[in-house]
Amino acid sequence: MATTVHEPPKNEERRDPLRPTGNSGNGGGRNLVPADGKLPAVKDYSPPPASTGIWVVLASITMSFAAFTSALIVRQGSALDWRHLTLPRILYLNTLVLFASSFALEIARRQLGAFMVKQKGSPTVEAEKPTLWLYISLSLGLLFVAGQYVAWLQLRAQGLFLNTNPNSSFFYVLTAIHAIHVLGGLGGLVRVISRLNRSILRKSTLDATAYYWHFMDALWVYLLLLLWMKL
Repeated sequence: MATTVHEPPKNEERRDPLRPTGNSGNGGGRNLVPADGKLPAVKDYSPPPASTGIWVVLASITMSFAAFTSALIVRQGSALDWRHLTLPRILYLNTLVLFASSFALEIARRQLGAFMVKQKGSPTVEAEKPTLWLYISLSLGLLFVAGQYVAWLQLRAQGLFLNTNPNSSFFYVLTAIHAIHVLGGLGGLVRVISRLNRSILRKSTLDATAYYWHFMDALWVYLLLLLWMKL
C-alpha cells in the first residue's frame, strides 16, 4: 500500500506578529511603530536632565558633610585641647535671612507656573513674570553670605582664628564650605533670571534650582545644630 508524503511548502517564511504584511519601507526590518502611528505609545518617559542631575548633586553634598560630621565627632573625642566657643548671634539672624530667601524663591516658582499657563492662552489666569521675587531671593542670599562673613570677623575679634584650636577650625571650615555651596545656588538663580528675561526658561530648571536652595536651608539648620551642640 503506497503512502503519500506531502512536502512542506518552499520559500515560506514564518510570520512574525511584529512584522507588517505590507511594505514597511525600512528594508524588510521590523517596524515597531504601532498601527495607529502614535509614537508616544512606544516611548519611555525620561525626566528632564535638570531634575535628574540635581538629586545626584544633593546626594554628593550630603555625603561630603556626613564625612565632615564624622571627622568632627572623632576629633572631639580624641582632643585634649578642645575649647568650647560661643556661636556669634548673627548666625541666628542669618538663618532667618536664608529662610526668607527660600520663601521668596518658592513664591517665584509658583508664579512661574501660573505665568506659563497664561502664556499658553488661558484667558482666565492672571499672572506676571516672577522676576521681582527672584531678585528678592537673590538679594537675601547675598545678604546671608555677607552675614556669614560678619560672623567670621566676630570670631577673629575674639582671637579665634582658623588654626587657634580644633573647634574653631571646624567652625570656619564647615561654614565656609556651606557658603561656597550657597554661592553656587546664587549662580543658579542668576542663570534662572537671565533665561527668564530672554523667555527661554524651562520650569524644570527653576524647580531644580529651588530644590537645591531649599536643601541649603535644611543643611544650614543641621550645621547650626551641630555647631551649637559640639562646639
